[in-house]
Amino acid sequence: MQFIKAKTILTKVKDGDSWYGVDYNMNLYRGCSHGCIYCDSRSSCYHINQFDEVRGKENALFLLEKELIKNKKGVVGIGAMSDTYNPQEKKQEITRKALALISKYGYGVSIDTKSDLILRDLDLLKEINHKNNVIVKFTITTPKNHLSKIIEPRVCSSSKRLEAIKKLSDNGIYVGIMLNPVLPFLNDKEEDIRNLVFLAHQAGAKFITSYMGMTLRDNQRDYYYEKLDIHFKGLKEKYQQIYIDSYYCSVLNAKGLWHVLKEECEKHNILYDMKDIIREYKKEIPSNRQMSFFDL
Repeated sequence: MQFIKAKTILTKVKDGDSWYGVDYNMNLYRGCSHGCIYCDSRSSCYHINQFDEVRGKENALFLLEKELIKNKKGVVGIGAMSDTYNPQEKKQEITRKALALISKYGYGVSIDTKSDLILRDLDLLKEINHKNNVIVKFTITTPKNHLSKIIEPRVCSSSKRLEAIKKLSDNGIYVGIMLNPVLPFLNDKEEDIRNLVFLAHQAGAKFITSYMGMTLRDNQRDYYYEKLDIHFKGLKEKYQQIYIDSYYCSVLNAKGLWHVLKEECEKHNILYDMKDIIREYKKEIPSNRQMSFFDL
């Protein structure tokens, strides 16, 4: 695997910009090999050349430890730009070693992933959870394995991700689903939303979040349309007619789908509001081991 130079590993999140109560963002890898046809990280604004090639960062663990020592403790977000549990991680174990450092210095962690490889690190997640806050978010766009295989071709199936959620939940890890993106005319069916919420409930998911649409800009749009031409003939032209060059493309029945999601989540006692999710997973940390909840 190729390694690229890095000056820093942790990026402080600006006040008011934090999703899921994250205090720092960290990406241990650059690029992603999952091949998801909709990925916003392909956009040219992120300046990631050869996006499908996964590269590590030189001295990542050395830099991380230095920053963990000097920074104020909080929740470290992992995987916002590229999945930290890519195939290279099986051999490199950079994420596992980073989690060990996060545990050592008493930080919390928030992980975005589509991979059940995260189960390998269940021991460390439980260790961190004993000291600070842990939240795991699985992206699941559809309950249909055959559709997920097309739109997320090199990642484990939706059913495998649900199994991973069950395992994490059974072991006391606060885990849920990011139902993002919702792709117009592909995974925006009411019955699929209801089915996914039910499956999430069975798996012990604590929350589901969604913005009922997708982004489309420059490189991302070109790649997405190329894949639509291969797998969903005629759909590209429908997008071009309805959305033209819009950055954000809301599904046509967004309001109705959001009502369905809300209704089903409330039926199964699953959270969907960001404030409620943060409030539930962030526990107060005893001052003799860690800073207080109010300092997070």
